[in-house]
Amino acid sequence: MGDAQRMIAIGLVWGVTNSIMRRGALIWDQKLKSSSTKPHQPSKLHLRLLGCLKNWLNLLVTWQYSVPFLVNLSASAAFFAILSDSPISLAVPVTNATTFAATAVSAMALGEETRIGFALFGTLLIVLGVWICIM
Repeated sequence: MGDAQRMIAIGLVWGVTNSIMRRGALIWDQKLKSSSTKPHQPSKLHLRLLGCLKNWLNLLVTWQYSVPFLVNLSASAAFFAILSDSPISLAVPVTNATTFAATAVSAMALGEETRIGFALFGTLLIVLGVWICIM
């Protein structure tokens, strides 16, 4: 697989996992709201820091978030490996554009409320831009 194909693959993985992580974060947020019994935050700094750490750890143990997060991080490692062989002026626009397009399409596929016409038109422009960068 050539560098451009790897860049597109990484962008696709990033985009799809972004949408799935958003859904996992919403699940975590619902759990957080349903388990909250105290309406106010503790006033002492160390208690607030422990509360934030507890919330962050609860997010990481929510598998709907953590599994796509690990896949996303793996794609990031692959991206840095590609940067060693490819010009950054090509790698960054191709992967970022592909990520934006894949995020829009996968969010629509997951049923998120979007303006479908604008999303598809933007995705078409992104695909055209990536094609111009590669050629």
